Amino acid sequence: MRIGVTMFPTDYAIPPHELAVEAEARGFESVWFPEHSHIPTSRKSPWPGGPELPKWYHDTYDPFVAMGAAAVVTKTIKLGTGVCLVVQRDPIHTAKEVATVDRLSGGRVLFGIGGGWNAEEMADHGTAFATRFKLMRERIEAMKEIWARSKPKYSGELVKFDEMMQWPKPVQKPHPPIIVGGGFPQGAAQCVRWDDGRPLEGPEPFPAFCVSLPMPPRRKTVDAPDPIVLIVDVNPVIRTAVSGYLRECGYQVIEATGAREATMVLQARGDIDVVFIDVDVAGDAAAFELAQRIRQEWPQVRVLLSTGVLRTARQAEGLCEEGPAKAKPYDHRELERRIRRLLARR
Repeated sequence: MRIGVTMFPTDYAIPPHELAVEAEARGFESVWFPEHSHIPTSRKSPWPGGPELPKWYHDTYDPFVAMGAAAVVTKTIKLGTGVCLVVQRDPIHTAKEVATVDRLSGGRVLFGIGGGWNAEEMADHGTAFATRFKLMRERIEAMKEIWARSKPKYSGELVKFDEMMQWPKPVQKPHPPIIVGGGFPQGAAQCVRWDDGRPLEGPEPFPAFCVSLPMPPRRKTVDAPDPIVLIVDVNPVIRTAVSGYLRECGYQVIEATGAREATMVLQARGDIDVVFIDVDVAGDAAAFELAQRIRQEWPQVRVLLSTGVLRTARQAEGLCEEGPAKAKPYDHRELERRIRRLLARR
């Protein structure tokens, strides 16, 4: 087993080159540095790790500068990006950075890549959240052309450049290992090796690491159906993140973009167990009206409200048994625990 270490390098942490020296001395295989160019203060995208985004996400150093510093004071430890946000980077410039560090380190780079989770951060780089994985694929394909050829060119739907020249080329041939990192199962779905745009099959799969959030245990009998949760939220990023997490926990999830659509779902189905409503996004009046209507017309359905505003939090107190979830962005684990408690009362 090969074990590496990772750290957000900041000006208040151990310097990255000192961390690499100490990790190498203790026999670790690799050291990894993450990447965030910035964090918009208007961020609405939920952090997968919980309600509060740690300070070091916007304080972290550039990973390639950190790897370069580590390269010149170490001899054997591998140096990885964990992960490089390729969807926020120019592929020509990134290809040169990867190759340069691979040269300076004598062929020790591990190129960890990911699609990212912060839609607002990507938007500042001109990247659309919905098509980020297509963009990541094309940028990686373009970089592989640059590393492999003396006069590379690339023509994709999102990435294009005419014939050009760029050196240095990486020490590792044909290029450093490309490793996909992400949450399970979405990240796992991206873990395929690219060769001329076609997935390869065989005994050498695309190397990948996938970081999965621990799933809270949910007890059920073999014959019991999965509980059905209706999520009411107009924000597609938040709705998708919450839905994905609950599905991984074993729930059936139906999504609605507002109170009207949610009412239509409730009228058409008689098997909804829990309705989760984002008060601020759905609109205060519409959200409270929906919650009251559910209690009157579908008393068997449990209601859970979420609000980040104290005024609406007080207004919501009497409308759901569990009380409103006041943290924004959502704490997915706490949300799932509340749903389990609601279901246990049925």
